Amino acid sequence: MLDVLRLLEDTKAILVDTHVVYTSGRHGDAYVNKDALYPFPGLVSSICAQFAQRYSSAKIEVVAGPALGGIALSQWTAHHLSVSTQVLAVFAEKQTDGTFLFKRGYDGLLRDKTVLLVEDIITTGGSIKAVSDAVREAKGTVAGLAAICNRGGVRAEDIGAPILFSMAELPLTSWPESECPLCRQGVPINVEVGKGREFLSRR
Repeated sequence: MLDVLRLLEDTKAILVDTHVVYTSGRHGDAYVNKDALYPFPGLVSSICAQFAQRYSSAKIEVVAGPALGGIALSQWTAHHLSVSTQVLAVFAEKQTDGTFLFKRGYDGLLRDKTVLLVEDIITTGGSIKAVSDAVREAKGTVAGLAAICNRGGVRAEDIGAPILFSMAELPLTSWPESECPLCRQGVPINVEVGKGREFLSRR
């Protein structure tokens, strides 16, 4: 299997000794910058080939992920799954209330289909759980989830999937904003990754 942790290190996607705000709103001192991977389509393709191999016998008909990161992953994974029959790739878009919705006619492509969810980094599992809910809302059946890295110890049942396949487990410490020791120490928030810039703009 592809050594994804080594890959993340080689592309400088793992940041340490920093102060970041995650999508969940929690704060931490390390970050997996998956955006450092996406400029390299060969690497993304290799990762998604592993996803496809894991679910090769699951009769997947559609691959779905959250925008934006899940777009490239869904495309490449569907490509590698399309051996004897075409597998579709779609993405869900986040709404202002935090839910995800399949637009652009994609909801119709999910109806009565077996769907594989894909995600880059799982922290709390909130985003991919919302995508899972959106698949069911569109009358699709979630067959499983494939992720690059599970850093929150999230389980399959937490996101409403029968199977969760993660290429790497990388636990990282995080705290609610009110309990963040880095905030108390006055450590500047990293605005280049995560949601730091948005967090500061609201203060």
